[in-house]
Amino acid sequence: MKYLFSLLFIASVLVASAQEDNAAGEYKKRVLEHTEIDFLLNYYEQDGENAAVTGGRGTEELQDVSPTIIVAVPLNDDDVLTINANISAYTSASSSNINPFDGKQPADPFVASSGASKSDMWGNVVGSYSHSSDDRNRLWNANLSVSAEFDYVSFGFGAGRTWLFNEKNTELSLNGNVYLDTWSLIYPIELRPPGDDEPDEDDYMLDDEDDFSGSTFELIVPGYNPSFTEHPGKGRNSYSAGLGLSQILSSKLVGYVSADFILQDGLLSTPYHRIYFADKEDSFYENFHLADDVERLPDSRFKIALGGRLNYFVNHRITLRTYYRYYTDDWGITSHTASIEIPVKVTDKFTIYPSYRFYNQTAADYFAPYNAHLSTEEFYTSDYDLSEFSANNYGFGVSYTDVFTQSHIWKLGLKSIDLKFHKYDRDSEFSASMVSLGVKFVVD
Repeated sequence: MKYLFSLLFIASVLVASAQEDNAAGEYKKRVLEHTEIDFLLNYYEQDGENAAVTGGRGTEELQDVSPTIIVAVPLNDDDVLTINANISAYTSASSSNINPFDGKQPADPFVASSGASKSDMWGNVVGSYSHSSDDRNRLWNANLSVSAEFDYVSFGFGAGRTWLFNEKNTELSLNGNVYLDTWSLIYPIELRPPGDDEPDEDDYMLDDEDDFSGSTFELIVPGYNPSFTEHPGKGRNSYSAGLGLSQILSSKLVGYVSADFILQDGLLSTPYHRIYFADKEDSFYENFHLADDVERLPDSRFKIALGGRLNYFVNHRITLRTYYRYYTDDWGITSHTASIEIPVKVTDKFTIYPSYRFYNQTAADYFAPYNAHLSTEEFYTSDYDLSEFSANNYGFGVSYTDVFTQSHIWKLGLKSIDLKFHKYDRDSEFSASMVSLGVKFVVD
């Protein structure tokens, strides 16, 4: 809450400064007339049976609540500063099994542990600045971001340029971003060395009252001999570049095509994702299969995504929005995404928009299910996000819009309210649902 008031205070100071700067100047229509504040709240839940933390077999139950505030401030006629702050608080049954031995019940991949890794918080702040030319035919923007979670910190920066021409019927955009991430190498509990008491990781260790606390499972489980070495690095860098072209094709039809290119290098596997080898004898403690190794993936990945949109205005009430994307990378994954959304304007202020999206992908070259990899392989993962699957996403939304902001809360005029629901189902025993609420205010 203190961050919310800080953002509002900064916005009010910037607005007052901009008004003073332009009081004696010549009038020009602003890119953004007034400060706008968006409050967003998402609730997400999922369940499945193929958790990567437990080697492709185990509970994937997760709940996440994510509040977001976005403040867009017009600094003057041409410049806009936007601050986006987001917090994601989640409870994850699968990540709790980084250390499943909490002593409260026999460890099991389908039962959540009560350890500290069961829940955590992710935070992200993005600041962006945009400038438009006097004729509004050219725009450039720049952004800075920082994100943090229990096992990584990320810093990002980027910039973009947009050109409008052909009497604003054609729009071309270019953008690029860089993200520099650093991991904390948290491994499954059974693969940690004796006396591993690194700062801030005590909660992931075995409890002091357990007989085997501070020792390795190799000493307490006969025959247990994992093929494990630590990852050599902690960094991961991502570089992306995008190109977009929008064209008004007729009075009712608008088209858009895009191309995105992403290069990643560094630690691209997750250190606490377990792997089990089919050519090694299984070792168990309680009801839990002890890891033979952790996920290992190449230290580089190149992705290409090509997309296209067609929006058709049937009449003043109904619009058809269609989208298609083709994706491929050098890990062997190709995917196809197709979606349709049909906004229907019920009244001047209320719109409903049902939607549907279909997605399918091939498996990565390095994927195999639970206990199916061989110890002779160089790379391996049992993360079902990298498996072959198809998915259906059904959505429904309701939107209220008042361009005149007749309703007020204090000095905030209510501009819009959006409520959306999505149901997502994979053909791999995985399902999820999400409810999101967005409220936009204009500062008078």
